[in-house]
Amino acid sequence: MFRFAHPEYLHMLYLLPVMIVFFFFYLKKKKSLLRKFADERLHNVLFGVKSFYKESIKFGIIVLAVAMLILSLARPQIGNRVEEVKQIGIDVFILLDVSASMKAEDLKPSRLEKAKNEIATLIRKLQGDRIGLIIFAGDAYVQFPLTTDYSAANLFLSTVDVNSIPQQGTAIASAINLAAKSFDTKAATKKVMVIITDGEDHEGDIDSAVKDAADKEILVYSIGMGSPSGAPIPIYDGNGQQTGFKKDADGSTVLTKLDETTLQQLASKGGGKYYLSSSYQNELDLIYKDLSSLEKSEYGSKRITDYDDKYFYFLIPALLLLAFELALNERKSKLLMQILKRNV
Repeated sequence: MFRFAHPEYLHMLYLLPVMIVFFFFYLKKKKSLLRKFADERLHNVLFGVKSFYKESIKFGIIVLAVAMLILSLARPQIGNRVEEVKQIGIDVFILLDVSASMKAEDLKPSRLEKAKNEIATLIRKLQGDRIGLIIFAGDAYVQFPLTTDYSAANLFLSTVDVNSIPQQGTAIASAINLAAKSFDTKAATKKVMVIITDGEDHEGDIDSAVKDAADKEILVYSIGMGSPSGAPIPIYDGNGQQTGFKKDADGSTVLTKLDETTLQQLASKGGGKYYLSSSYQNELDLIYKDLSSLEKSEYGSKRITDYDDKYFYFLIPALLLLAFELALNERKSKLLMQILKRNV
């Protein structure tokens, strides 16, 4: 099996035709200037020892050497071993509330930012388990499906904010239903969803959604963000300066309160646990430690191929060609000189 480790460098090969075209016009211009300088019959007298053919040969050697250097830079590789590696772990979907109430700062730096920091910390610790992220406000969307590509997961997580979903609200049931549908039903893995929200549900019918998840043997955990006493929702301008707090139609400051009762019942019915978020503890880490006791199952396999670098197959000939080009002078050969003298 052959491949280039860095195929993007192969685009540099497009420079070779450009070099050839420039050299062609260079020779044409040079000959034109020589004809203006002296009659063509005098060229052998004036430039008797210089070989214009060797000039072209030297350029051809340089072009070939550059082509080989580019191929070497692209790192050609040949696969020498293929093996199947079993993928074992559990499947975890994080359901993250991104409604406006998550901007409250009773948890620092804010409810949403603390939740994102915990998720990022969890992703860094994962080894083999698949993780997915569903964001919800007035509706729910899959931010990224179950994956073991943790770098991509972190990248998608970093883009999440309260503007990710334009429709405001807190549709917890929709998020649970979407997560239940998004699990890989063909894999015999343990399935877990962790709901991170302040619990202010504006949709209802959570019981039905949790029951459906429990029937599918999906464990449901919940993390409550905020305080039961409530906190105001700050408003910032385009420069990041706070301009006040969100107010209702009567002009009173809106307080967003944590609904612990809903989240406790939700976790209890889902066979999981409820955690109250705090500024000094990582609740998602506690949940994952609890999940580490679950039996890990095989959910697939992937083919891993070992490749050997073969760039030196191109690099060594390229260096030899360049060395030969440097050693090759532009003087005419003795045989050619003798032929020219006889003709004269």
